[in-house]
Amino acid sequence: MDKKRSNPMEWLNQMEIQAVLAFFMLIAYKMAREETWEAFIADTLFVGKIFLIALTLIMDYHLTLWYFVVFSVIYVLTQQPPYEELGSASKLTPLQLEALLTEGNTSRFWLVEFRASFSSSCRRASRCFPELSITYSNKNLSFGIVDLGLFPNAAEKFGISPGGSMGQLPTYILFENAIEVSRFPEFNFEATPTPSITKRLLARHFELDWHLLEYVNGK
Repeated sequence: MDKKRSNPMEWLNQMEIQAVLAFFMLIAYKMAREETWEAFIADTLFVGKIFLIALTLIMDYHLTLWYFVVFSVIYVLTQQPPYEELGSASKLTPLQLEALLTEGNTSRFWLVEFRASFSSSCRRASRCFPELSITYSNKNLSFGIVDLGLFPNAAEKFGISPGGSMGQLPTYILFENAIEVSRFPEFNFEATPTPSITKRLLARHFELDWHLLEYVNGK
C-alpha cells in the first residue's frame, strides 16, 4: 500500500503491463481454438473490452461510465450480420420440412438448423451450418434451415424454447426417416451454459464423418 501511495504512476504502469500480457495470452489461446476469423475477432474485441473496463476502473470510474455508454451505443448500432450463404442447405418452412420428412422419398437423414435472426448466438453461428453442408451433404444426408423468427409457432412442435432463460437457439436436430434421433443442444432443465457452436462440435455430435463414410462405402 505504501508503494502505491509513494509512486502511483509506477504501480499503474505495472498493472497496465500485466493486463496487456494477460490480454495477449488469452488472444493466443483463442486463436488456437476458434475455427473462423470472425469468431476470433469477436472474442478478441470482447476480451479487450473487459480489460478496458478493468483499466478505466483503476484510473477513473467516470471513464468507465463513459465507456459503457459509448460501447452500448456501438453495440446497438453495429450488430453482426448473419452469414447469407446457404451452402448445400435448403431454406424451409415448417410445412415444407414436415412434408419432406413424411414423404419418405428424399434423404434418409435430415439435419435441420432452427435459428432466428434476432438471436445473437444464431448470427454468430450462422456460418457453421452452410459450410458443414458443403462438406457432408449427400444423397443420404440433407441439410435444412428453418427460421423460427418467421415461424415462432413451430418452436413448440419441435420442442424448442426460442427465448428467455431457457433459450435454445440455434437448435440442431437430426431426423432419420422422419424420426428425431439426436439434437444439440439437448434438453436441459438445469439451464447450464451451452458451449459455443463450432463445425467441429456439430460434426462430432452428429457423427457426420461416420455418415459420410457410410455413404461412400455404400456406393
